[in-house]
Amino acid sequence: MNPGNHPTEDLPPPTASSGNWRRHRETPSLPESHRSVHVPATASFWRKLLAFSGPGFLVAVGYMDPGNWATDLAGGAQFGYALLSVIMVSNLMAILLQHLCVKLGIATGRDLAQACRDHYSKPLVWFLWIICEIAIAACDLAEVVGSAIALQLLFRIPLVWGCLITVLDVLAVLYLQSRGFRRLEAIVVVLITTIGTCFGFELLLARPNLGEVVAGFVPTAEIVRNPGMLYLAIGIIGATVMPHNLYLHSSIVQTRKYEQNTVGKREAIKFATIDSTVALTFALFINGAILVLSAAAFHWSGHHDVAEIQDAYRLLPGALGATGASVLFALALLASGQNSTLTGTLAGQIVMEGFVNIRLRPWLRRLITRGLAIIPAVVVIGIFGEEKATELLVISQVILSMQLGFAVWPLMRFTGEKAKMGEFVNPAWVKLLGWTITIVIIALNLKLLYDTLKPVAAAAALAGGFELSTIP
Repeated sequence: MNPGNHPTEDLPPPTASSGNWRRHRETPSLPESHRSVHVPATASFWRKLLAFSGPGFLVAVGYMDPGNWATDLAGGAQFGYALLSVIMVSNLMAILLQHLCVKLGIATGRDLAQACRDHYSKPLVWFLWIICEIAIAACDLAEVVGSAIALQLLFRIPLVWGCLITVLDVLAVLYLQSRGFRRLEAIVVVLITTIGTCFGFELLLARPNLGEVVAGFVPTAEIVRNPGMLYLAIGIIGATVMPHNLYLHSSIVQTRKYEQNTVGKREAIKFATIDSTVALTFALFINGAILVLSAAAFHWSGHHDVAEIQDAYRLLPGALGATGASVLFALALLASGQNSTLTGTLAGQIVMEGFVNIRLRPWLRRLITRGLAIIPAVVVIGIFGEEKATELLVISQVILSMQLGFAVWPLMRFTGEKAKMGEFVNPAWVKLLGWTITIVIIALNLKLLYDTLKPVAAAAALAGGFELSTIP
């Protein structure tokens, strides 16, 4: 373990806003990749956009990971296309939050974890780091379970063995990182394209009603009035915005080497925002495709209780009239799990270095993170059976929802302070919209947490001899 003595000669000079931070200069995030992708200063618009493209797709992976699948499947099976509006709204929220991450990283030269370390007290920084590590482990748990389910569906491998096989992901990640950051981005784009192609083909087989699909993107009051619909809507939002993505994006935008002046930074923010917006639009398509496929295949045929990935896999061939439909579904799930593995590794490295300035060898960092995910998965599945796999996915999303507010709040605070951001500070309308989104996300995630834990509290109360009616 190395506390991180890396050279700083390639760091940008202190910005006008640096006087509000505890340190004028900062060890770069991901030093092995910092400013490693050259952006030609005199190139055309499209060439510059290509040079900046990539980080947004790494971020978009978190918006289509296996943890999203259960809520999207259940939403389509139970309520048809009605919750497409919720997916769209949550995606618009994500676009704004990721834009603010871009601004923070480019304007200050700090990722979100470093910014927290340079602003808050040491005890609070350690608290934020610990809960962030828990969230990353929970996210990795969803990736382990999702990949294990895909391996079981494709190759009939038992879930426990599938979880253990995911240890091999460590080798894949290390190899890709050693080949350069651009290579890693290319692999992620290929996997996202694989997921999109699989679902695009299945949508052709499902032949959804396009008029009803378009109508589903219009919010309705029924979403609030119907308790079951509201619960799933909260789950979709809670599973969409991933806290580790905020730390990740504010770091990886600094892999580009552009002119370190006001004009260069403003241009970098513009192109990086285009990159993330386009990538998140792909995530919107994939999440929407999962819900539309579930609605077209299950809702109209009376299979309203489909909520588990295994049930969808089993019913898809009959619903779509194609034996290969389930294989495409499982292949997309496997690609989703592998994609999330790549970005989870980077996020873990970023938060450890950023919050507490501890640097581990990449293989050790990845092995620890994956071990923390595999152990509970193997224990729960081994003792309680494979039917508990989907419950593990739900639990992982609840843990992520608990941490989200602790990431969004400092992001809004830092990007809203002129002393920290200088001329890149959020304008008034962005502050109003951003804080509104922050409060809504925190409130909805607290509601999701309450609704998830309420049955557990009820069962505990009954076991203790209390009346169920005493639980609010």
